[in-house]
Amino acid sequence: MKLLLIKIGKSWHTLRREGLLRGGRRVLTAFFAMFRRVRSGDILFITGGVGDSARYRCHHVAEELGFRGFRTAITVQDNPFLPSYADKFAVFIFHRVLYTPAVAKLIESIKAEGKEIIFETDDLVYDPEYLVHMDYFKVMNPLERKLYEHGVGGEILADPYVKVATTTTSFLADKLREKGKQVFVVPNKLMEEDVRIADEIRKEQGTRNKKQKEVTMAYFSGSASHNKDFATIAEPLLGILAKYPDTRLAIYGPLDLDPRFDAFGNRVKRIPYVSREKHWANVAAADINLAPLEIGNPFCESKSELKFFEAGIVGVPTVAAATRVFQEAIADGKDGFVAATPEEWTAKIEKLILDSGLREEMAGRARDKALAKYATTTAKNDPYYQYLIGKIAKPAIPSEAEEPR
Repeated sequence: MKLLLIKIGKSWHTLRREGLLRGGRRVLTAFFAMFRRVRSGDILFITGGVGDSARYRCHHVAEELGFRGFRTAITVQDNPFLPSYADKFAVFIFHRVLYTPAVAKLIESIKAEGKEIIFETDDLVYDPEYLVHMDYFKVMNPLERKLYEHGVGGEILADPYVKVATTTTSFLADKLREKGKQVFVVPNKLMEEDVRIADEIRKEQGTRNKKQKEVTMAYFSGSASHNKDFATIAEPLLGILAKYPDTRLAIYGPLDLDPRFDAFGNRVKRIPYVSREKHWANVAAADINLAPLEIGNPFCESKSELKFFEAGIVGVPTVAAATRVFQEAIADGKDGFVAATPEEWTAKIEKLILDSGLREEMAGRARDKALAKYATTTAKNDPYYQYLIGKIAKPAIPSEAEEPR
């Protein structure tokens, strides 16, 4: 009953945020995903939803593993057939899964067969201790908040049987090691289809006009939880818009924008959620991609470098907050910029505004890095692949009927 109430709360929020048409489509997608049967294979991903987190951490990782010869499948935790899947796979990866009776039953069956359970997270939501740092948690509706109040998957992580975890960043890896787990960092990556779409968009747009006067800075919020992140660069952006009349600011997705931006009229545009295909076109239309975060906030430090390589794949340079992961991902001044203070944000955005050649060079290097390091087709993570091979090749505990005499 509790899970049903949580789902109702999330569905209501989705409809309010994305509208009846797009939001309704997402809700229906989640509903029908519950009843999708899976075939046997090597690895089963179990996820708590069908949004972008599930996309990157299950579907994209599954494609990466598929290119390395692993047979994978994906299901949601609400699947009524879930408890019957224990004998169909050798490795089970749990991503943002609530500990429901059905999940508990599946886990007990996995343990009985001596198979592998891996805890997967791309955020700190598994630990309620960190929710005070999650600004969006304070404005959630009561039903949606129940999803987080005890930690998402915290019971699975705390189980002594679970020895291994996967995650997106070195920051999160350190947090999971504090829990006594062996951790593999599996960075977020672009699917083969994403790269194909990006290539098509670049061909349609052709070479950017280096002499164009207008320069568009873009921010892609992704969710309604980034007001404080964007506020960290509000002053620099206000100053830049005032100083350079040929600059524009495009805000994609939900954001409570400082009313001072109203003074710039149609130079500041608001664009709602769009389909993933249109999202790539929106990113490609920008001249400068902005990726601000609250430096030092554990939830923000947990965020991956996704906004850097999503912009890079369509040839757009990024100025990002100097969090640990962005400093690891971006070669500052070469394939992007990282900024730690308002003064640095102003200086580095100005460099890109004033030098179209620098924008092109930086964008080209960012695209090269996205293709080489952040695509499922080119990914390299041999220690993780070898670990999975060992667990798949390892025979399960035989039942009493199968025990050797």
